[in-house]
Amino acid sequence: MISQADLRDRIPFVKDLGVELVLARDGRSQLALEVQPRHLNGWGAVHGGVIMTVLDVAMAIAARTLQPRGEGVVTIEMKTSFMQARPTQGRLVAAGSCAHRSGSMAFCEAEVRGGADQLVARASGTFKLLRQRPEERDSRESTA
Repeated sequence: MISQADLRDRIPFVKDLGVELVLARDGRSQLALEVQPRHLNGWGAVHGGVIMTVLDVAMAIAARTLQPRGEGVVTIEMKTSFMQARPTQGRLVAAGSCAHRSGSMAFCEAEVRGGADQLVARASGTFKLLRQRPEERDSRESTA
């Protein structure tokens, strides 16, 4: 099971953004982000990089829920379509799902919605499934 602490400890950038883990199970995930001034671009809308990060993390978590020990994943490719810019405040919610998983790869989808359930962006991505956590690999290498 992936916890809020696990997510924030393993990915400090997610902690810096203020992303909250709402759901992580059975090939699905849900994240939330309360929009802050630091998330905005020069036009006063949420920066596309913030939205892409939330989409990427939502898909990655969805894939990780299908791994027996939640070892981790890395993004191989990602396509994002932006539907509309978001205003300077409010809450964004991202929902991710794993559409297909093989022995070494996962194909996932996610979307971000804003106030009044308005679709902000959608993404699809392919993720490589990792077999061991980096700290396990590092400790094994240091003893070899």
